[in-house]
Amino acid sequence: MSSATLTKYLLFPYRQPDKSALNRYLKNKTILITGASYGIGEAVVEMLADSPVKLILVARTAEMLQQIQQRLTSHSADCHIFPCDLTNEQQCTELLHQLQQHGNIDIFINNAGKSICRPLMDSLDRLHDFQRTIRLNYLAPVQICLSLIPQLQKSQGQIINVSALNVLLAPTPYWAAYQASKTAFDQWLRCAEPELRLAKITVSSIYFPLVKTRMIAPVYADKPVPALSTEQAAEIICRALLTRKPCIRPWWALFAQVASVIFHRLWAGCCRYYLKRKSDE
Repeated sequence: MSSATLTKYLLFPYRQPDKSALNRYLKNKTILITGASYGIGEAVVEMLADSPVKLILVARTAEMLQQIQQRLTSHSADCHIFPCDLTNEQQCTELLHQLQQHGNIDIFINNAGKSICRPLMDSLDRLHDFQRTIRLNYLAPVQICLSLIPQLQKSQGQIINVSALNVLLAPTPYWAAYQASKTAFDQWLRCAEPELRLAKITVSSIYFPLVKTRMIAPVYADKPVPALSTEQAAEIICRALLTRKPCIRPWWALFAQVASVIFHRLWAGCCRYYLKRKSDE
């Protein structure tokens, strides 16, 4: 059994999406994907390339978006690109104005994200780190959702949030900017979900463990940690398009959540011990 297969069955077991059923379901639908130029977003685009859909791809890197659009010219998907820095509120507003002129959107895949792992004492003069992560991981998707809700209500559409498993678990040192911002949008979406469902809008939150993207490279590049491939993450997202389940997480996540509650003081003590040992080295 390959390491990829082993990781799939142990870390996040899932059933692969039925391509025929997926193509039938997505026929003539319009899908907005943020963070589409790299990692999970790019893998989702490649997986949907032969589906009869309109793809609206948003990312900061215009050159990468153009390359993806060029690759998709010989495929079934109708690809449209919108370079945009979502950490910039004005650019995000302009993007949403352009999208309003582009027709109804049926599915919004919120994939764009920014990760920072930095000690608090090294961040005392780096308020911008927290501003950028809160803007990209929280405020931008809220702004997009508020703009798209009328369209999604009309199409009885779907919001898929690509979240992180650690938002469900005990907080971890060095990850304050990232974990707080991801948790903020997760809580916002969970609070909004009952109202969205009354409006016939389905919400699906996917809580991924580590995924092998460039976002985790600075921390885990030299560490042999188990992680999903971007293709495996894309398959989970595509299956969520079909199942429309509200919460998708690894089988062991519930046990980890319970442990986070029961042993939160022990965990905090272990974190302090680890940081003290590290500072003494």
